[in-house]
Amino acid sequence: MITLAAAAGVAAVALGLVLTPGPNMMYLISRSASQGKRAGFVSLGGVAVGFLVYLVAVTLGISAVFAAVPSLYFAVKLTGAAYLLWLAWKALRPGDRSIVGDVGMPHDTARRLFAMGLTTNLLNPKIAVMYVALIPQFVDPSAGRLWLQSLTLGSVQIAIALAVNALVVLAAGSIRAFLVARPAWLRAQRYAMGTALGLLAVKVATDGSRPVSA
Repeated sequence: MITLAAAAGVAAVALGLVLTPGPNMMYLISRSASQGKRAGFVSLGGVAVGFLVYLVAVTLGISAVFAAVPSLYFAVKLTGAAYLLWLAWKALRPGDRSIVGDVGMPHDTARRLFAMGLTTNLLNPKIAVMYVALIPQFVDPSAGRLWLQSLTLGSVQIAIALAVNALVVLAAGSIRAFLVARPAWLRAQRYAMGTALGLLAVKVATDGSRPVSA
């Protein structure tokens, strides 16, 4: 069973990531602002399925691979640290683009909105970081079934992300106006996220914990 500290850690990181403007927020704001709240919630449905795809894949990976071949744990950890460093560099480099999208988009069918929400989330580097590099760090191999811990921690992330993104859909027009009018705030957010990712990469790479079979 997961500890309260592990759940709180995942919740804090999940909240920080979902509040930082990124691909999911950009897509949901642009669709909700251009096509209405219904379109935003259909798109959010696709985003939710994307979360579930990540959760199932990582849960199966942790239970079937990390426990059977512990050396892969360290390979994944180092890969995750390198990925975090790359994302930190990408966030800190000059030349950011607007994250709020273009409200002059054509209207799409519900099926296409759902598919685009799913694709956007599956290709979202922030979510890849959350599931590949972060959630495994909160799984304690000595605390019980690995797959159950992963599933529970992933569910915490999904609940927070969907709740915040639902509020984003409801307030899309106001959020877009706020972000467009404050480019300095966007830059500050980018720098803060880049610094946090860099520090997290160092922590992940230097963590000396070892996985064991549950």
